[in-house]
Amino acid sequence: MRFTLLACVVLTACASAQTPGPEKPPVFDGTRAFDDLKNVVAIGPRPAGSEGAQKTRDYIKQQLAAIGVETVEQSFDETTPAGTVRMVNVSATLPGTGSGRLVIAGHYDTKLIKEFSFVGANDGGSSTVFLIELARALKGRINAVPIELLFLDGEEAVGEWSTGNTFGSRHYVDVAVKAGTVKQIKAMVLVDMIGDRELVIKRESNSTPWLKDAIWSAARRLNRPEFVSDSTPIEDDHLPFLAAGIESVDLIDLDYPDRTMRYWHTADDTIDKTSAASLQAVGDVVLAALPAIELRIK
Repeated sequence: MRFTLLACVVLTACASAQTPGPEKPPVFDGTRAFDDLKNVVAIGPRPAGSEGAQKTRDYIKQQLAAIGVETVEQSFDETTPAGTVRMVNVSATLPGTGSGRLVIAGHYDTKLIKEFSFVGANDGGSSTVFLIELARALKGRINAVPIELLFLDGEEAVGEWSTGNTFGSRHYVDVAVKAGTVKQIKAMVLVDMIGDRELVIKRESNSTPWLKDAIWSAARRLNRPEFVSDSTPIEDDHLPFLAAGIESVDLIDLDYPDRTMRYWHTADDTIDKTSAASLQAVGDVVLAALPAIELRIK
């Protein structure tokens, strides 16, 4: 009898050890993302085709390699008012159980400004480090669909916006359309300028309504006042995706830091104008919205 009881205890313990526990929810670390932001800003200006852009790509790849995530580069040449510029999109795909994929994107380049050293802490830096930290958060998650983290180059215009912009996203979509793989992209979430200390994210009016609803519902559940009900149209990297029929949403605070936009594309877009708390707010909301987004597209 004692042997039987002991055997039962041992078998039960072994079964418990082999049975996986519940999946731990992903955690976004805004403080760690802010540390990344300090490192990216320390590189200096990072316009497309520059040494700073190459150093930023190296940093992205190093951070993702450290957690076992592989990256792929998509290089292309673009004709700009400054001549031909080599641009490089960087992507990393986390596996999922379903088909197709969800793209979460942001740009890593800064605007080329010759009059002063433009380090783009918020505009270019915040989206870069957000995606790096999101990779860490999602690495151990069981995703319902593969999630592609897409670091876009060439979002900024070389000169005026009207002379050419969103080079990286337009090239990425063009390649997908020509290859016939565009239908594999079930949805796209874009982040841009999400590090502002005085963060206010409005519902971008060009964006797909159900995606906005999923994200703003998550923000309400988390009591995140940074996501407001006001609506505004923004021209950004989501437009080429929308034009190709891909449902997309843009999370952006273009009023930097307020309606005067006095830090936008100026020497004042520095690390002290950004915060870990803002990165945390967006990270928490995007992670909380993921199940609803996946349910819709899987």
